[in-house]
Amino acid sequence: MTTPRFLVPGVAGPGQSLALPPAAEHHARRVLRLRAGDAVVLFDGAGSEFEAVLVEDPLNASQLQARVVRGAPVDREAGVAITLVQALCAQDKLDWIIEKCVELGAARLILAPAERSVVRLAGERRERRIERWRDLVAAACSQCGRNRLPPLQFADDLAAALRADGPGAERWILDPRAGRGLAPGAGPVTVAVGPEGGFTDTELELARSLGYTDARMGSRILRTETAGLAAISAILALRGEWA
Repeated sequence: MTTPRFLVPGVAGPGQSLALPPAAEHHARRVLRLRAGDAVVLFDGAGSEFEAVLVEDPLNASQLQARVVRGAPVDREAGVAITLVQALCAQDKLDWIIEKCVELGAARLILAPAERSVVRLAGERRERRIERWRDLVAAACSQCGRNRLPPLQFADDLAAALRADGPGAERWILDPRAGRGLAPGAGPVTVAVGPEGGFTDTELELARSLGYTDARMGSRILRTETAGLAAISAILALRGEWA
């Protein structure tokens, strides 16, 4: 059985005993049925992981703490920095996209509404959804062994999202009508994926004006929840990540 992993920011090092975050402590005790003496792995979200053992909280025997045994930086990031710009889509699809892109190794996720997005978010609903998505990122890192949390951003509109990937990235926007396939070069890569109905011609023109190149993923039309994952997998394979 794989040793359970928990995100615990701010771990100092060996010998430290610290409380697990409430959600992690609940999951350890109530879901995994862990007890004092069980081994766990803590990761800080900034690149390091730590072997630890669970102990009883000296002030509350019904609660668990983690005593750090040893730790070090451990890099399991992909060899190429991939940013996914994902247009908003149905909640279950977007949850799936976020979880699986993190598992595959995407370095950054940028979400934004598009003209054909069926979901619109604002105010408290938007903040609750962003908090949920960041929890999904942390859970996916716990599962797949990543020790660095990829940032998740929410842009007010597609134009802001397309510009937010930073300088130096090779930019691609997926469109099944494109005349060429995805063919990334040697540096960082940004891939933009539309909502259920795809990008409009106006949005494609906007992307081109910002340095994006149209690309298709083969001769078939992929769903929005498939396209980004396929693109990330293809880029990683072309760069030798699966070797």
